[in-house]
Amino acid sequence: MSLVYAGVLSHAPGMTGRADMVENTAARDALYAHLDQQRQEIEAADADALIVVAAEHFANFFMNNMPAFCIGMADSYTGPIEDPVWLKIDPVTVPGCADLSARLIREVQQTVDVAYAEEWRFDHGISVPLHFLTPRYDMPVVPVNINCQGPPLAPLHRAWAFGEALRRACDAVPEKIALVGTGGISHWPATPDSGKINEAWDRQFLDLLMRQDKAALLAYTDEETYRDGGQGGFEIRTYLAAAAAAGGPGQLQFYTAELPIFAVGCTVARFDIA
Repeated sequence: MSLVYAGVLSHAPGMTGRADMVENTAARDALYAHLDQQRQEIEAADADALIVVAAEHFANFFMNNMPAFCIGMADSYTGPIEDPVWLKIDPVTVPGCADLSARLIREVQQTVDVAYAEEWRFDHGISVPLHFLTPRYDMPVVPVNINCQGPPLAPLHRAWAFGEALRRACDAVPEKIALVGTGGISHWPATPDSGKINEAWDRQFLDLLMRQDKAALLAYTDEETYRDGGQGGFEIRTYLAAAAAAGGPGQLQFYTAELPIFAVGCTVARFDIA
């Protein structure tokens, strides 16, 4: 039928695993409230399935085989792979829809080369968003991975083209589809700088994203992103794909850099569907 919802959100493992260590509980609770609002908006859109465009963290793909873009094609998935005591999310089986995935993949392939995976174990990159957006795990999920980990990374204009291809695919199927992109923005995971957040860089990027300033967004270089946003900043690709899929301007519903224990500037936003 069509794409009925598009948005972005952060997926830092601290958002669930370190919730009880937060000093600024007001900021934490505001984040959770906006994530719950995003859940309600997806449900109100009456979506039949949820596409999660994420950055996978070497859980399934490694340097011996690193696709630039991959879409899951299974009837169910398991996750998270992380220790549930650490992540504070219990392992669960997540429903998928192999038939829907196959139809989406065939349409995406018309313009963008994409890999597919019939087996996929979710890590926090997908499990944290699902914890907040589909807490009953009752909506079929189509997992999507953009390589944001192992250079050479797909150029930003290819991530944008991939998002446009996802939109065409959504519009070509009878199901109503919601889509979220999930990632950083600035963060330095698993480094001595973990917990550092470049709020000015985040807000500049988000401003461009909400205005759909494609030229400025695609002008970012990986060298600049690494310098200003850390290696975690490469996950802007998932946000770009979501913006490209939506086609319309966005609304930044929540952002805070006041939760460094989560090790990322926490973001929730939605886009108009053009």
